[in-house]
Amino acid sequence: MTETHRQSELLMPAGSLDKLKVAVLYGADAVYLGTPDLSLRSKSEFTLENVVEGIEFAHAHGKRVYLTLNLFSHNKDIDKLPEYVDTARRVQPDGLIVADPGVFMFVKQHAPELELHVSTQANVCSWQSVKFWQHQGAKLCVLGREVSFTELSEIRQRCPDIKLEAFVHGAMCMTYSGRCLLSNFMAERGANQGACANSCRWKYKVHMRLKDGTSKELRLTEENLDLFEFLLEEEVRPGEFMPIEEDERGSYILNSKDLCIMPKLDDLLGIGVDSLKVEGRGKSIYYVAIVARAYRMAIDDWYRDPDNWSAEDYMDELLTVPNRGYTYAFHEGRLSNHAHGFENTSTIGGWEFAGMVKSVEDDAFIIEGKNKLEAGDVLEFVPPNESDTILLRIYEFEHAASGKINQVINAGHEPLFRVPFALFDHEDPAMLKDRIPPMTVLRKEKALTREQWDRLKLDQETRRLEMGGGSEAAYASRRDALQDSQAIKNSARRPKTPRIGMEGCCGKGCNGCLIFWHDPGYARARQLLAGKKQGEMFDHDMKDNPAGQAAG
Repeated sequence: MTETHRQSELLMPAGSLDKLKVAVLYGADAVYLGTPDLSLRSKSEFTLENVVEGIEFAHAHGKRVYLTLNLFSHNKDIDKLPEYVDTARRVQPDGLIVADPGVFMFVKQHAPELELHVSTQANVCSWQSVKFWQHQGAKLCVLGREVSFTELSEIRQRCPDIKLEAFVHGAMCMTYSGRCLLSNFMAERGANQGACANSCRWKYKVHMRLKDGTSKELRLTEENLDLFEFLLEEEVRPGEFMPIEEDERGSYILNSKDLCIMPKLDDLLGIGVDSLKVEGRGKSIYYVAIVARAYRMAIDDWYRDPDNWSAEDYMDELLTVPNRGYTYAFHEGRLSNHAHGFENTSTIGGWEFAGMVKSVEDDAFIIEGKNKLEAGDVLEFVPPNESDTILLRIYEFEHAASGKINQVINAGHEPLFRVPFALFDHEDPAMLKDRIPPMTVLRKEKALTREQWDRLKLDQETRRLEMGGGSEAAYASRRDALQDSQAIKNSARRPKTPRIGMEGCCGKGCNGCLIFWHDPGYARARQLLAGKKQGEMFDHDMKDNPAGQAAG
């Protein structure tokens, strides 16, 4: 099998039955899933019955399903293996992902018809290791995240007769392919048995111990900052001092940014990596839908026209998903400092999950709200099978069952509301059913604090630096701005585009404001708006129109 004949599949995580269905709807070629006790995800929402239903659903849509059996087994786990393997034989997954050699041997002996895949937990990082597992009977090897593209290319060349899988997106572990004991030590939760506490994401502070045995927090200020320096000396390197740096905000020295290979995806497609894997069985339905959609479009567009392919449009889509900042990690070999988040560990984004289409009636959508929605919000429908989204500014919410009109919808409290097709001024009602099927996700802009907006700007600047663009001066400016906003601790939030409260503007859109449509001062704004989608607003930073902000 040559490189040019290898079509890469998009492999998405499925942490629940609904997430599996959304992944299939939004373009996954395959999904991976497992039950809580045996699949390194103690919070997995799959029962064995769900597994059966999920596989039947995926197969009915022509998609593949891989079951995870990738725990490091202890004696107590062995008694569960016969039941799990018997179930796997009955439902016939397209592959069983295994890490433990003993489990591999058990499955090979008791279910030889099952295709075995070697998990990333097995730390496969060389062509020699791939050949070892191939000799044992493995049909696919999931390579460790530490494998560089140069190494991956050589593995592909030397191992042409086994399928290779590589991670392209998702959370990164601070240790070697997830082989971590930090969670066990800090929280007595086994990272290698599916219960990681993410201790690497916690905030740590420096303390000093006095001669009398008491410990005190060392608070660093402008007055005392120059009085202290903290150094490490390794036993066999006497005199070689390594600094430990921390400021008054603490530090997240173990906190990796999220993996995103999208800017380098053409490299992996070009050498024929068989499976492109997205991490995130514990992530939301919104994450599954948007990430699958972005990579589906990117992969398909590359195969159509590889010479003119660019990652930027797809990156814009991925930036609507909460993240810790993106890095392509070990792709170039050495991990750079830009791959770490030293200022903050949270996942944030300028957009949030607004809702999901629960059903489609003859003349309306029934929507389940997933976050607080208010009159005047712009809902963005994200179709699973096309690149264009549909915007709708909504002024009231009709309760799906009673017909009662509300101004606010709160997730978890009667969240179902009805959206008639008649509200879509710019869309053909006859086409809406085809474009927006059940389980379509909706998003909306999220109001963030100044600190959060500065974090996003710094993340984007570091991404440009990692890609070889940007500038150190711009990075330093963004970093200083973030530190300033962190010091202010202002909790006020604002969205990217204006809302209610802007001077001269109701904040609910420009499709009904007589002042906007007739005042000569808004001529430039009307011209710009004509090229925008229904419900789309002007940005806060619009400079070329003096009436732009007021015309929100």
